[in-house]
Amino acid sequence: MRKGLVLEGGAMRGLWTAGITDVMMEHGVWPDGLIGVSAGAAFGCNYKSQQIGRAIRYNTRFAKDPRYSGMRSLLKTGNYFNADFGYHVIPTQYDVFDNDAFNSNPMEFIVVCTDVLTGKAVYKPLTIADNDCYDWIRASASMPLVSKVVKLQDRLLLDGGVADSIPLEYFESIGYDRNVVILTQPLGYQKSHNKLMPLMRISLRKYPNMLRAMDERHLMYNRQLEYVLQAEHEGRCLVIRPDEKIPIGHISHNPDEMRHVYDLGRIAGEQHIERIKEFYNI
Repeated sequence: MRKGLVLEGGAMRGLWTAGITDVMMEHGVWPDGLIGVSAGAAFGCNYKSQQIGRAIRYNTRFAKDPRYSGMRSLLKTGNYFNADFGYHVIPTQYDVFDNDAFNSNPMEFIVVCTDVLTGKAVYKPLTIADNDCYDWIRASASMPLVSKVVKLQDRLLLDGGVADSIPLEYFESIGYDRNVVILTQPLGYQKSHNKLMPLMRISLRKYPNMLRAMDERHLMYNRQLEYVLQAEHEGRCLVIRPDEKIPIGHISHNPDEMRHVYDLGRIAGEQHIERIKEFYNI
C-alpha cells in the first residue's frame, strides 16, 4: 500500500488546507508521497520540510508588504506575487525553508504545472531544495493574468490547476492506491466557464493550446470532481472538503482573514484526523 496525499490549489483557500496538513504533521501522519497543485504545491512543500506553521506564518507576516505582493509588484515585475522576494528572499532570509529536512525526507513530492505551449500538465518530482525547486513551485502557483510565464529548462509554465486541478487519477496511475484528497470547495460545487476569457485571449494570445485549456478548464475540473466522488464512494480515497465556501478570496492582504481561514482548517484537521489515521492504517 502506498499512501498518497493530493492537495488541490485555490490560491488563499490553500491556507485552509495548510491548517489541516499542520494537524496531520502534529499527529505524526506521514504519507509516502504528496502531489500539490498551485497553492497545494506552494504550501504543501512545508510538509516535506516538516515545518509546521510556516505557511500561515509568512503569509500573515508579509500580507501587507508591497515587496511580497500587490499592484506595485504586478506593474513592476509582471507578477502580483513578487517572484524573487516570495520564492528566493523569504525562504533564504526571513522564514528560512529547511532544505536539509526537505532533502532527507523520503516522502515523494510532486508539483503540477501547465506547459503553455501544449496546454498539458507537467508532473515534476522535486527531491532537492534549491533555486530550481523553488521556481518549479512558483510555476505551479503562477496564476494567468497576474503572473508572467515561467521559463524553466526547456519549458514555459504556468498554474498547474489549468491542466490538472485535482491530480488523483495521475497519482493512482503511478502507484498510489490509498489517497487522502484535500479539496478547497464544498460538496456540490461546480466550476463555471471563466468570465475573464476575453482578457486571457489577449494576455495569452501567443499560446493557443493554453487558451484552449483555459477555455475548457471548467469542464476538466467538473469531470475530476466526478472522478474523485466515484473514487470516494468506492473507498479508494478519503476526501476532506470544507462544509461551506471558504471565506477568503483568491488574493488577501488581511492577516486576520488569513488566520481565520487557517484556524478553520485546523478545526477540520482535528475533526478528521482519526479518520485519516484509520484510512492510512496508522
